[in-house]
Amino acid sequence: MDFLVNLAQSFIGLFELGGETLMSWVTGIIPKVLLLLVFMNALIALIGEDKVNRFGEICSKNRILAYGVLPFVSAFMLGNPMALSMGKFLPEFQKPSYYASGAYHCHTNNGIFPHINPGELFVWLGIAQGVEALGLSTVPLAIRYMLVGIVMNFFAGYITDFTTRYVEKQQNIKLKRTIDVEAHNG
Repeated sequence: MDFLVNLAQSFIGLFELGGETLMSWVTGIIPKVLLLLVFMNALIALIGEDKVNRFGEICSKNRILAYGVLPFVSAFMLGNPMALSMGKFLPEFQKPSYYASGAYHCHTNNGIFPHINPGELFVWLGIAQGVEALGLSTVPLAIRYMLVGIVMNFFAGYITDFTTRYVEKQQNIKLKRTIDVEAHNG
């Protein structure tokens, strides 16, 4: 009998925990993402979508810009997860590679710029606490982490280009490699 009672309580507890998680999202990440989305769209409207598209087109012509500069600037300006949405200004072929690089930028830059990914800050703070316990400054570690991250994040995007080509060949498809600026503005 106790087994059935415990099973029922555990079953209901699972849904209570799910409800608590949902409420934390409703009061935490969902409003933040919504406001960042509004901010990004307002910023694009102020700058002009044609100029943002042209910037994306310029970035798409150089892998260092597409997988190094654009994701870094996007992570710094928009934070996680909104930085990933800037890939919409790149051609279809580069979107998987941008995502690979951009997702990593939202982690490796967190030691210097904690606003990028505050939900993951506890990981950095745990590492920082260990470094500080040794009597060392966390700044050199954060800078090294970011610099190594910038290089490795670029390679994540660059290597994803190869996997995208492989999938194209496997699926017998061809993704667009240029941006149709008229289609974005239409």
